[in-house]
Amino acid sequence: MSDDDGRPPSPDSRRGQASDEGVLTRLRTAEEGPLMFVREVLTSALAVLAVGLLLFAVSGVWPPMVAVESGSMEPHMHKGDLVFITGPERYAPDSAVEGTAVVTAETGAEVDYRKFGGPGSVIVYDDPGAGGPPIIHRAMLWVEEGENWYDRANSEYMAADNCRELANCPAEYDGFITKGDNNPRYDQVSGIADPVRPEWVQGVARIRIPLLGWVRLTLANSMATTTPVAPAPVEYVDVTTMETTAPDVSTTNAAGGDAPATTAPLRVEASPSADALAA
Repeated sequence: MSDDDGRPPSPDSRRGQASDEGVLTRLRTAEEGPLMFVREVLTSALAVLAVGLLLFAVSGVWPPMVAVESGSMEPHMHKGDLVFITGPERYAPDSAVEGTAVVTAETGAEVDYRKFGGPGSVIVYDDPGAGGPPIIHRAMLWVEEGENWYDRANSEYMAADNCRELANCPAEYDGFITKGDNNPRYDQVSGIADPVRPEWVQGVARIRIPLLGWVRLTLANSMATTTPVAPAPVEYVDVTTMETTAPDVSTTNAAGGDAPATTAPLRVEASPSADALAA
């Protein structure tokens, strides 16, 4: 027999439907109280989700925005700026390095491709061997494996007279030579990073929003400094009867004034302690 046997809905089912509709109506029309609070929270969460999905669809990378944490890109980017980025292969111009959306400063100067006050692309990269957060710097050169790139580089950004004296020269593999606009040396010369492999590039900077990144930096610092840290385990050390022999006063140089040492048991205890997490 089918569920629909021609009988009218029971009074209980009608009351349940009316109750559900009543809750939704009250939630939608409430002007005060818990229902209004729940509605506002849900509305805000849905709005944030919609914006996030839109930004992800446009950028092709998550998170689509990063906060600048230092002044290495001044005056074109400042600490606390929020920067919108796109995927490392998205929206690639004709002058970009093959397989990427990155235009080097060397090529940008030739074809008049400028971003954030200078030629070439600004990229976000993460050298897995360097540790620390990702870095947002300008891509200066593209070098190939085994290349002597000394003559192509700007001598002002190096502290060497030839390739032999220059770090990462010849290049051990294909990659980008990068630099902060406010830094005196290439990242690969000053030890900030090795030549940046294309797979290390997390995104290409597109738009800068001044100051808005302070919200993210403040939240990140607050979370880091308020995270409880368990005390580091420390063993107690019991040093049993460490004795020293008193010098023979009779053989001591009177002019030296050496005092006789005493013999006593010694116990050393280490107290457990823990360092706070650095922001």
